[in-house]
Amino acid sequence: MMKEEEIKRLIELSKYEKEYYEKGYTCIAGIDEAGRGPLAGPVVAGCVILPKGALIEGVNDSKKLSEKKREKLYDDITSQAVAWGVGIVDHTVIDEINILNATRKAMKMALESLKVKPDFILIDAEKKVDTDGIPYLPIIKGDALSISIGAASIVAKVTRDRMMREYDTLYPMYGFEKHKGYGTKAHVDAIKEFGPCEIHRKSFLTKII
Repeated sequence: MMKEEEIKRLIELSKYEKEYYEKGYTCIAGIDEAGRGPLAGPVVAGCVILPKGALIEGVNDSKKLSEKKREKLYDDITSQAVAWGVGIVDHTVIDEINILNATRKAMKMALESLKVKPDFILIDAEKKVDTDGIPYLPIIKGDALSISIGAASIVAKVTRDRMMREYDTLYPMYGFEKHKGYGTKAHVDAIKEFGPCEIHRKSFLTKII
């Protein structure tokens, strides 16, 4: 049984969804990304359509949740969602088109992967995403203000973290399982000692190597 304070928090977190349902939209998606800042690995976007009025206990900005909690919520979200998808853009494309354009590309891919087409989209912060004409609202810090964006942030983060754990088995000297490619001191020291590996973003390493 969900606590009353959690129900209230989730209802508040659903205010944007409620507003646009009341404007006549019937299928609202949330989009967010994970991995814009790391020195290695892909940028991943998640896109989630939750059932109208869905209150999934614990959904929040993925950065505010433990890894264990995110993994559980990933299962809860993907099992309850009307539709969900991910878009993955790897390090080579990030180096070619820059991280901003790669993020937008991942978001478009995530949207296109949905089995159900939304009629409105809530997007975390990003103002210029190709949504194929579907109207959208960019929300600053949207992963903490919209349940749909929060759910998408969890799907994106868990997907990317799983990939980085796999990469850790291929390149164990960098510690990807611990820092997921972010520029920690241990990661930077490993790059200086071993040089970059195949999944490092070369365009991000100009001040390191």
